[in-house]
Amino acid sequence: MGKVLCFGEILLRYSMGENFPQEQDMNAYVGGAESNVALALAKWNIPVSYCTALPDNFLSDKILAYYKENKVETTATIKSGERIGSYYLNQGADVKNAGVIYDRKYSSFSELKGSDINWEAIFEGVTWFHFTAISPALNADIATLCEDALKVASKKGITISLDLNFREKLWKYGSDPIIVMPNLAKYATVIMGNIWAADRMLGIKVDDKIANTTSDADLLIEAENSSRAILKQYPSCHTVANTFRFSEGENVKYFTTLFQEDKLYNSKTFHTDKPIDKVGTGDCFMAGLIYGIINKEQPQAIIDFASRAAFQKLFIKGDATTLEATEIIKLINQDE
Repeated sequence: MGKVLCFGEILLRYSMGENFPQEQDMNAYVGGAESNVALALAKWNIPVSYCTALPDNFLSDKILAYYKENKVETTATIKSGERIGSYYLNQGADVKNAGVIYDRKYSSFSELKGSDINWEAIFEGVTWFHFTAISPALNADIATLCEDALKVASKKGITISLDLNFREKLWKYGSDPIIVMPNLAKYATVIMGNIWAADRMLGIKVDDKIANTTSDADLLIEAENSSRAILKQYPSCHTVANTFRFSEGENVKYFTTLFQEDKLYNSKTFHTDKPIDKVGTGDCFMAGLIYGIINKEQPQAIIDFASRAAFQKLFIKGDATTLEATEIIKLINQDE
């Protein structure tokens, strides 16, 4: 089995308690979308490597030691710059929340240039490359660096997955995602996101009637239409997945779809009114897709595993899942 290589920024997430700063209860978590995928895959015994940039200091060393302890290879990490990127988010809130505060300018990762990475060397032994729309949202240099990686990966026949994470607050350097992302998505063989991200970033239009509905039936139809449009627009892509998560107060509704082999598959619909941490659920789902595809599971088994893993992430504090694959499979079997 070859390695999965994840490329992206390691971030520190600072989450404040309800009584901050009267009670100084701010917690720090190591995370980042691509990092969460890498840690999940390592937890599920998939060989995985992480490529990022960190400053050369003791904090970076402690973070890299944490990845090593969790079976994520970090030899592709570049020591450069002076800052680790971070963001601030209230405990339990969604990363798409309007209140999220990013502190990522001038971070080591954001200051990477094309000459800093030898993709030919880094892709040695790699059979899967994962990146997200968050990295090219940072600046034009990182977007170009992503394209450089994709060209080499595509030439080598490496499977490429793209998560269409849309972070409006990050796209501030003058290029709209609809200009940048289609040029990167054309290399992807697996695309994950949701119908609204595909509209905003790839120009795959959402039916106007969907704006005011959370009906599973209507959303399943739109997911199939969007998936077919993506496959038509990007011939390299063979798999499209969508996540649907709706929150009203503490009540969360969650389900997902997978379009593969000219057929739409969907998960069961999950509900909870006791979420602990909403950060990282989509990343956990992405990791589940990679896990299932690498293990050559049938489409329904892939979507069942990825969805259950993602839903259970709602009850785990921190950015990445801590569940073993066997624990997730046990929960799936209990559902049947």
